[in-house]
Amino acid sequence: MTELAIIGGSGLTELEGLKITNRQVLKTPYGETSSPIIHGVYGDKSIVFLARHGIRHTIPPHKINYQANIWALKHIGVKAVLSIAAVGSIHPDMQPGDLVIPHQLIDYTWGREHTFFAEDLGHVTHIDFTKPYCEELRNILISAAKQVDFEVFSHSVYGVTQGPRLETSAEIDRMEQDGCDIVGMTGMPEAALAKEVDLCYAACAVVANEAAGRGNEQISMAEIEENLTDGINYVRQLLVKIIQELD
Repeated sequence: MTELAIIGGSGLTELEGLKITNRQVLKTPYGETSSPIIHGVYGDKSIVFLARHGIRHTIPPHKINYQANIWALKHIGVKAVLSIAAVGSIHPDMQPGDLVIPHQLIDYTWGREHTFFAEDLGHVTHIDFTKPYCEELRNILISAAKQVDFEVFSHSVYGVTQGPRLETSAEIDRMEQDGCDIVGMTGMPEAALAKEVDLCYAACAVVANEAAGRGNEQISMAEIEENLTDGINYVRQLLVKIIQELD
């Protein structure tokens, strides 16, 4: 992997410690990317950064131009993509502030532009999505996680909902029965689009809250923001270790 891209989600609209060398605005066949592509040096590695929800966090999950974002990263020569995303916890062991590295996902979204293989095709194209995440990058994440002193879960099933509303407690009950451990709104179609263009893609999720019906109180944005502050600090520590693991 010659270059890494980090897609920052809620709580990570900029990458502290990144020595910026260039900001690139790129036109794509699918429209504008969520934010300019930030080129820089993190640690001693050249990486790029893209803010999934925009630099001011103004784009809701169902309105993100996932096609433009992934196409742009592939176009500039990125080989691997690390997604950072805020999630709610369904599994009782995964608590606010914890980091989770999913190994599987279930897609509950609808109506999103979800493939590059829709029009002007010479033939119908299918991708193998048995394993939605790149094992090579996941193993780097897991190895880096062993070097930190906070909780990082190496396996989970990520249930992706439409948003922007949070889920009902009955929906979370169903997702738990389906096998989901965490719930978020941005994991798809991002992972599938990356697979379609042969990008090595993995995710690191930050638990921002307990999912509906799993906590003792009503979910509040103040609670989510407070937990994200702690979780994103952990993400930054983990990123330093990940960069050291990269060839």
